[in-house]
Amino acid sequence: MSNTAIMIIGICFLFVMTTAGSAAVFLFRKISQKVNSVFLGFAAGVMIAASIWSLLIPAIDASADWGELSFVPAAVGFLVGGLFLVFIDKVVPHMHGGTKEEEGPTVSMKKSTKLFLAVTIHNIPEGLAVGFAFGAAAVIGTDAAFLSAFGLALGAGIQNFPEGAAVSLPMKNEIGSKTKAFWLGSLSGAVEPVAALIGYFFASSVATVYPWLLAFAAGAMIFVVAEDLIPDAQQSNQPHLATWGVMFGFVLMMILDVTLGA
Repeated sequence: MSNTAIMIIGICFLFVMTTAGSAAVFLFRKISQKVNSVFLGFAAGVMIAASIWSLLIPAIDASADWGELSFVPAAVGFLVGGLFLVFIDKVVPHMHGGTKEEEGPTVSMKKSTKLFLAVTIHNIPEGLAVGFAFGAAAVIGTDAAFLSAFGLALGAGIQNFPEGAAVSLPMKNEIGSKTKAFWLGSLSGAVEPVAALIGYFFASSVATVYPWLLAFAAGAMIFVVAEDLIPDAQQSNQPHLATWGVMFGFVLMMILDVTLGA
């Protein structure tokens, strides 16, 4: 299989898994808080491990010519990624699914729309991360680099399945329609392949900045984990479930990255 085919499959996998997870709305009436905690914890664990192995470590390795300051692109890019999410949170009206806390400009908008926007916003970093990884692989030009990027896409896609279910089921309760909840859940994931393509073309075209871009994506993903996923996962009266979800998600993503990136 060519590297281009690997990239296309990886990017499409993100959307397919979100759509598959959203289809859970047709199979289940609701998702229990305990299961939701495990799902969100798992997604957080995957994103944390992906940020370290697939983004930050490659960013530092790619900055080896900085010598003792090789950490600078990773550190700066990481913080800018977090600031980017802060900016998005300020300018886009949305509602956090777990805490029901609303952020952004005060506008007249349905709760379901704000919930949809929240999920869509926080899917952007995942898409960018995968796109940047494939863009970096195109610059490096090795099969191992493409397989490592595919491992990131695979991990992100796997965690998109429970994430899609965690979106569509609460959405059904808000709007009262399984079909609409399914389509909104799927549509929230459509931003990921779009962001991935943008990230790919940007990283592959401007090779000198791709370490910064990888760290940027890592910072944005960790911001989502700390701001939303972990707090929402801890809503259950059994917080250890969320913690074990994080642990298993982290280990799975670590294994994928080490085995495919070897």
